[in-house]
Amino acid sequence: MSDKIERIKTLIIGSGPAGYTAAIYAARADLKPIMYTGMEPGGQLTTTTEVDNFPGYADGVDGPKMMMDLQKQAERFGTEVRMGMVTEVELSDKPGGIHKACVDNATWVEAESIIISTGATAKYLGLPSEQRLRGGGVSACAVCDGFFYKGQDVAIVGGGDTAAEEATYLANICSKVTMLVRGDQMRASKAMQHRVNSTKNIDVRFNTEVDEVIGEQVVEGLRMINNETGEKEQIEITGLFIAIGHKPNTDIFKGKLTMDDTGYLITEGKSTKTNIPGVFASGDVQDKIYRQAVTAAGTGCMAALDAERYLAEIESEEGEEVKTTKKVEA
Repeated sequence: MSDKIERIKTLIIGSGPAGYTAAIYAARADLKPIMYTGMEPGGQLTTTTEVDNFPGYADGVDGPKMMMDLQKQAERFGTEVRMGMVTEVELSDKPGGIHKACVDNATWVEAESIIISTGATAKYLGLPSEQRLRGGGVSACAVCDGFFYKGQDVAIVGGGDTAAEEATYLANICSKVTMLVRGDQMRASKAMQHRVNSTKNIDVRFNTEVDEVIGEQVVEGLRMINNETGEKEQIEITGLFIAIGHKPNTDIFKGKLTMDDTGYLITEGKSTKTNIPGVFASGDVQDKIYRQAVTAAGTGCMAALDAERYLAEIESEEGEEVKTTKKVEA
């Protein structure tokens, strides 16, 4: 049996909208992409019952079906989709250098270019009732799912800028928004706090946490607890939005790629280039602002185009070196 390590032209790590869009463009550019899906093939959208805001689906689409459609499209152009998780990387800091990736702590592959699309994982409270009702009224994205609760009473958990922004977004379409803030004040900027406080149908509850999400198949209510007095109160709601942050899936890149304090990969200007030549980042792994399927797909396209240009430049430089060497030898 040969011990030769497989050489890949373009390795795509992650299989959400960013990864599959990168795969479609990379395959059409003859970059022969190979994708490793990660532990959650299809990404966060596979846990979403209905996607109503992705272009091209006039009647909406189930998250899992949409990801299957993207996978089929990527495979139609020649992408090889493999089950497996990249658990370690060794990156070359030289232009044209070969990068290495270990899959499932067992098999190493080499890659001329890498597109990282590992996404970010929403933080949840960890309550059994909350986890049971994910997709049944519990959501981590108000912009994605708020539309389904138009004219209804909902609640949101969090006290930062994201929670404040999502609360005001929900207030525009919902009858009432109950906002649960764990501390005695919001962490959001003064401007965002002012927006919340000046919105009449947002009821802010300080020193308040979720005790239990009520409902069997769908969210029917919420039991809250005051963490100072221990007093509990139950309200009727149909949707609960968790806005306590996201964790980018970048642990294997720590110390190897430039990232911000929370772990989001930093890209160069308006490109998807990281600080390592030939390594590109797309989707939620480098976007902590928009975090939408369509914006992730857009950066996946950008990453594939950046990778194509990078590889073309490397091949051109290598060709010039060969020509120069032949002239010297002659």
